[in-house]
Amino acid sequence: MKVFKYNRWLILPIVIGLVAALAIGFQRHGVEQQNRQVDMAIDYEGLLELADREGLPAEDVLRQAKDAGITSLAVYETTFKKFNENGKATAIAGSQLLADYHSGRLADPLWQNLIAAGKIKGNEVYVVGHDAQTWKELKEDLPRRLGNDRVELFTVGTEEVMAVKAHYESFLKLNIGMPTDELKAVNDAGFYVLARPSNYEDCTPEDVQAVFDRLDGYKVSEIVFSGKQVLGAPKALQTTIDEMKDRNLTFGLIEATTQLQFFKQSGMEEVAKGLGYDKVARLYSVPKDEQPKLKIDAIVERWSNTDEERNIRIDLMRIYDTPSPNMTLLETNMKYFRDTHDKLVAHGYTIGPAATFVPFYPSKVLRALVMVGVAAAVVLYLTLVIPWLNARPKYAYLLFAVFALAAAVPMVMGNGTKIRVLAALASANVFPALAVIFQLDRIRSFKNKAGVALPRLIITAALALFVTGAMSYVGAAYLSGSLADTEYLLEFQIFRGIKLTFVMPLILVGIAFLQRFDIFDGKMDDTDGVLNQLKKILDMPVRVKTLLVLFFVLVAGVIFVARSGHTSGMPVAQSELRFRALLEQAFYARPRTKELLIGHPAFMLAAMAVLRKWPTMVFFALVLVATIGQGSMVETFAHMRTPIYMSFMRGIGGIVMGAGIGAIAMVLVELWQVILAKAKGSRADS
Repeated sequence: MKVFKYNRWLILPIVIGLVAALAIGFQRHGVEQQNRQVDMAIDYEGLLELADREGLPAEDVLRQAKDAGITSLAVYETTFKKFNENGKATAIAGSQLLADYHSGRLADPLWQNLIAAGKIKGNEVYVVGHDAQTWKELKEDLPRRLGNDRVELFTVGTEEVMAVKAHYESFLKLNIGMPTDELKAVNDAGFYVLARPSNYEDCTPEDVQAVFDRLDGYKVSEIVFSGKQVLGAPKALQTTIDEMKDRNLTFGLIEATTQLQFFKQSGMEEVAKGLGYDKVARLYSVPKDEQPKLKIDAIVERWSNTDEERNIRIDLMRIYDTPSPNMTLLETNMKYFRDTHDKLVAHGYTIGPAATFVPFYPSKVLRALVMVGVAAAVVLYLTLVIPWLNARPKYAYLLFAVFALAAAVPMVMGNGTKIRVLAALASANVFPALAVIFQLDRIRSFKNKAGVALPRLIITAALALFVTGAMSYVGAAYLSGSLADTEYLLEFQIFRGIKLTFVMPLILVGIAFLQRFDIFDGKMDDTDGVLNQLKKILDMPVRVKTLLVLFFVLVAGVIFVARSGHTSGMPVAQSELRFRALLEQAFYARPRTKELLIGHPAFMLAAMAVLRKWPTMVFFALVLVATIGQGSMVETFAHMRTPIYMSFMRGIGGIVMGAGIGAIAMVLVELWQVILAKAKGSRADS
């Protein structure tokens, strides 16, 4: 029988690297615990609309929203569509003035004289102000937005008028500038301003300065730029950075609809880097077409999970357009705000301007030790699948030295970005494989034991699962220690090897299994090796039913890989969504279904397969499925935006519940075998 020795001199650097990874992990946890304040925000216009729809004074609705927990109101740049509605200014198409003149509806003699003199043109827009502050701002904003050559100021009697060369319908929608009357109203009502300015065409440093000068004197919680460009793109970004730094403003970035990274805005990465990632917060808003489908309790749960799992610190909410049963529209929305506030507070959050991460870049020495540990783990795996290398430790040490130097030296020198990604990829694949291989070698030492009672078998399998899970968690610590820094926590950088981690551990474990067991003779003893067994598999005659089974396995594998991540487009059944919601209520962090329903129960059944002498091929299949659970536990930590403690608790919940489901499966299998045995006995007697 082949004996694979576990080289203690390779295990030692793994242990040292684990200590370094845990040190980084504890530092990361401390950084995450400091970032526990969420800004509950809603559009200022949304609350005004709610007041209008309920026929209530705006002040009353604003006061109730503040009492319900809202801390910031989003203020956007004004438009002439809004001015025409609120009466603070009026934009009139020149074509409309001409039509009114010729139809006799234009009564003002001053305007009549202008038209008669040919000074009113049908392709221009004429702007009249009815509020002194608004008019002052318009005279500043319109030339800056459109250019001086397109805006002409003249008088009609004693009243100033602007003639603007613009398409009327487009002009009504044009972003003009941040309205100070709204900024003041928001602050006076006790809220912070969540400023939403947009960029200028051919933006200049002076344009940028004008926007920030307009914000001076108001309490601003964050700036979240509107549109596909940040203010200042592409040539005045440094001015945006300098102005935000001078005012110590937080930069809000909008999470993408895939819930991965950000809605792309030109210049956002440059501004974030220039400001420092410690001044960046992530924003999420429930899609407008999705919110009406969600009841209040469901959307409140959504906010809680979103803030906890994805480091969202700006919750930009929307009002509900229709009331809940037995409630007014106002009561519906205030309950929504209040329940969300209370849920977040119950989960340990404070409510206020968005918290941000302190700069977090772990020590180069700690990171280098992590790299050395990963190198040792890779070489250890090779010694456990290559008998020649296992028997010649000097060559293993030489290989380890090469790998360790290649990984650690760039880290010490301050580089190593790609090395860190490779180390994370290796950690996510090699450590789960090592954990399963360790159990395979233990199995070979007691495989001749038989007649174990079911209760003892269940306990043995559960203990083995917990030990294997703990060993897999070593890989999780390494993965986190390789990548953890502020950029990964905010998702400016992401781990892109997730889909590979669902497949590679199966391959690594499969190779180790075929080096230890013969899957054809039904015995768990020596093997002809990987290549010879693969050759036998390729030479096997295939029946139609075998092809069907392989087809279903292939489909299941495609679904398994495709459903990982956020961009596959693979739909999730409503029944599964309800099951997930139930788990979210029952656990601190919802266990992953790949672990509790697939991988961990298969691990328990694999232990049963050994001690009940099932065919080796069945045992092989169960071991591969069990590896899915171990790989998933480590891969969870690749989602760096999720707090490390939450990822840890997610895996613990999966092991506990998965062991329980596996125990039930073992009982059912045992009962089925007893029933079959009795049925065979009855047929024999007859």
